[in-house]
Amino acid sequence: MAIIQKIALTFTIIGAINWGLIGLLDFNLVNALFGKMDMLENLIYIIVGICGLINLGLLFTRLYQEDK
Repeated sequence: MAIIQKIALTFTIIGAINWGLIGLLDFNLVNALFGKMDMLENLIYIIVGICGLINLGLLFTRLYQEDK
């Protein structure tokens, strides 16, 4: 499970960097890398979203474990 968590964290970080670039520079890194491949771009966004949910679950799991 640790490998899945690390992969999810990596994708979440990439997504956060992409959103930072969009907010600061109006530059979409995913679009720049994959161009007009809408289906692939949407798949990447879906993967990043799922990874964010995995990390959200990890946050609450760790908070619950620290309370004990």
